[in-house]
Parts: sequence; structure tokens; C-alpha cells
Amino acid sequence: MKKLLVVTLLLVSTATLTAQSVMGKWKSIDDETGEAKSIVEIYEDGGRIYGKIVEILNPDRKDVLCEKCEGDEKDKPILGLTIIKNLKKNGEEYKGGTIFDPQKGKQYKCKIWVDEDDTNKLNVRGYIAFLYRTQNWYRVK
Repeated sequence: MKKLLVVTLLLVSTATLTAQSVMGKWKSIDDETGEAKSIVEIYEDGGRIYGKIVEILNPDRKDVLCEKCEGDEKDKPILGLTIIKNLKKNGEEYKGGTIFDPQKGKQYKCKIWVDEDDTNKLNVRGYIAFLYRTQNWYRVK
């Protein structure tokens, strides 16, 4: 009986930890228009967190190029663009990196965290100094 209880507790705690992970695919929602824009895959590489656009939801924008990007990414497809870079885990949040808005051509400091009341909601905050915007992205199953 004790073994069954221990196994059950381990399974429940593992499921909870997995559910709170930022890794996976998320549907980005524009906080100004409420429009679903893209699917971003968040992944870990070398102990850092990155996010890449893996699907553009508006069929008219699937082949759009990043005209406002700089450097090697200028005029490359937005599809496949890494927009979240170099976040590090800090408690329940990931921060210390950047997020890029390809439509505005702006890069912001970034932090992300899974909503504690809804593990299928990711809070994505871009900020400059004390000014910030937070978007809610939703887990793609």
C-alpha cells in the first residue's frame, strides 16, 4: 500500500512539473488586437530558453519577410525566425534575454512565466526600463 501511495505521489508531482513547463508550442495572441498570430515553439539550448516562429496563422502573411530585421535576419522569412533569445530560469520565471517584434522591428528585454492558475497560459512580457507590455499565449496541444 505504501508503494502504491509513493508511486501515485511521484506521478502527480511529475505531471504538475511538466504542466508548468514553458517548453512546447504556444499560440501567440496580439495584446492590441486580440488576434491569434503565430505558433511559437519554446525550447532549451545550452541551458538557455529560445522561441522560434514555427507557424504563421494568417494565410496572407505566411511568406512575409522580415523587412525591419537587422543583420543576417534582414529580409529573411518571419517563419522560422527566433524571436525569444537567451532567457534563463530564475525561480518560476525565465528572464535576462530578449524578445523581438518583427512587425515593429523592435527588440525588448523579456521575461516569461506560466500562469499559476492556468498552466496552459504563458505570460510573455517585453519591456524597456519600467514600461512593459504583457501578452498571454496559449499552449498548443
